[in-house]
Amino acid sequence: MDTLIVEKSGPLHGTITVSGSKNAALPILMACILPTGRIVLENVPRLADIHTSCKLLSILGCHTTFEGDTVTVECGTLNPHAPYELVKTMRASVLCLGPLLAVLGEARVSMPGGCAIGARPVDIHLSGLEAMGASFELAEGYIIGRVPRPGGLKGAHIVLRFPSVGATEHLLTAAALAEGETIIENAAREPEVADVAGFLIACGAKIEGHGTSVIRVQGVDRLRGATYRVMSDRIEAGTFMVAAPLTGGELFLENCPVRELDAVIQKMREMGVGFEERPGGLLVKSGRELVGVEVETLPYPGFPTDMQAQMTTLMCHAKGLSMVEETIFENRFMHVMELNRMGAEIKVKGNAAIVKGQRGFTGAPVMASDLRASASLVLAGLAAEGRTVVERIYHLDRGYENIEHKLNAVGARITRAKS
Repeated sequence: MDTLIVEKSGPLHGTITVSGSKNAALPILMACILPTGRIVLENVPRLADIHTSCKLLSILGCHTTFEGDTVTVECGTLNPHAPYELVKTMRASVLCLGPLLAVLGEARVSMPGGCAIGARPVDIHLSGLEAMGASFELAEGYIIGRVPRPGGLKGAHIVLRFPSVGATEHLLTAAALAEGETIIENAAREPEVADVAGFLIACGAKIEGHGTSVIRVQGVDRLRGATYRVMSDRIEAGTFMVAAPLTGGELFLENCPVRELDAVIQKMREMGVGFEERPGGLLVKSGRELVGVEVETLPYPGFPTDMQAQMTTLMCHAKGLSMVEETIFENRFMHVMELNRMGAEIKVKGNAAIVKGQRGFTGAPVMASDLRASASLVLAGLAAEGRTVVERIYHLDRGYENIEHKLNAVGARITRAKS
């Protein structure tokens, strides 16, 4: 198992190119089950989860190749069985359920795994698919789904009890081939949902309202192959945005999705970080002394939960008190104990963390509990006196493409080693 050894860096300076979005690429890959013909996806990040998705597609009967940042998918005779061995490692694997039901009329998909950041039940997914005519049973850890016949899903009016990103994407893909109109209310508005819709539209789907809370899908008989470019990763970009002021540096983020990061940029501006939008990206500058702020995680366009851990790390260097309230996941403060081991002073009360700033970090051995916690610990290590050893970085490799190479290229000192 690999670890990252992070030494204190000076101010980071230079250009970092933001990779394609993991959270858009994964559901788009599962949606590749739907079209007849060749799919070419560009700007796909080379990540462990992407490789897992390609393996899963191959098992399901799709021929896949991954060269550079381009994935090519062409589905043949589909197999409805998604095995535990792959699905257990990646929660997004469950998104193959709806497309398999739409095309084959049956599916047998293992219950999903992924990061341990709280309960993320799939009942919202299943209830939506049931409204479209599917029936389910659970047996031996598998979700077994059926519809009366291939192509038997029917349009429905679905009101989500929570604007779940995964459920919105899942139902959107299933509805593309359903008979009649599907209306999804209280839909997630995240940019990644709009990107999934953009891919489906490129394949011939009829979708309106993506990016709003009400999405309308007119089912079509078939989808065709297409070439599509995946959006840039706003969470990777946001992570590097934190690295600049944390080290007192200045970074230009090439291909940065600026508009999609409005909530993060606004809070960081309140803290004293400087931003300048330029052709091709965003310049992030260390400005005046950082000051504490209050952050509440919310569904898009609010502050993203996937930036909470990184923002907490930056708060540790800000003057005064900061507070972050986590409203999306109930178990997403596991990085706090590790930051406190490095010298931070953070107290968790219920779903809020109170941060006393300007304590300074000291290098220590720390353990990552999930993907974004991993990133927060690497960031802390950049500003810590001494050496920080981050263990369990397989979480990090699931969501960041060559993070140590990108940071080292702008002045960081990070080494990958075997435990």
